[in-house]
Amino acid sequence: MSSVRIGIDFDNTIICYDNVFAAVARQRGLVPEGWKGLKSDLRDHLRSREGGELDWQGLQGFVYGKGIGEAELYPGVREFLAACKQTGAKVYIVSHKTRYGHQDPDRTDLRDAARNWLRAAGLVDTADAALAAGDVYFEDTQAAKVDRLAGLKLDVFIDDLVDVFEQPHFPTTTRAILFTRSQHPCPARCRPIATWREIRREVFAA
Repeated sequence: MSSVRIGIDFDNTIICYDNVFAAVARQRGLVPEGWKGLKSDLRDHLRSREGGELDWQGLQGFVYGKGIGEAELYPGVREFLAACKQTGAKVYIVSHKTRYGHQDPDRTDLRDAARNWLRAAGLVDTADAALAAGDVYFEDTQAAKVDRLAGLKLDVFIDDLVDVFEQPHFPTTTRAILFTRSQHPCPARCRPIATWREIRREVFAA
């Protein structure tokens, strides 16, 4: 059995918000009916116009909170976690997530919403889950997130944000996997991989 310790980011790494962001933006009249695109496309579109930053923050507050139930699990995550369980790897979620969203009048607790989503998806605290609820950490800042993953002495960390791997105190002993479909340059020590199927092959050589 493996003794490898694996950390995974949550937002846009385990959970995919692309479709729900587009749907809510259409409902709010922020984009034309029929508009489609990735979360990053929508963010850039809204920020390019006057007042768009507040619109974007309002969307985030809703989607990460009350709207999170419509978000989806990235293809291949479940199979990756099954491989972790099968090999005895220890898995943690370490995420930079504030407790409340900006421009959210309802003050929905985003961390509770995320934990509820993980339970609903059957990813924590089930008989065959690789994750325990006590191994899910949400931090206020990126620096605190890196502090946490360093303290966990992880062998592997998987994240969609290159900024995390560029933090000066990111541990050099932790293998960095960037979950991305982009071809933009990334730090030399960071391996960009586009799908969870490929990540499973990279981590477990299978």
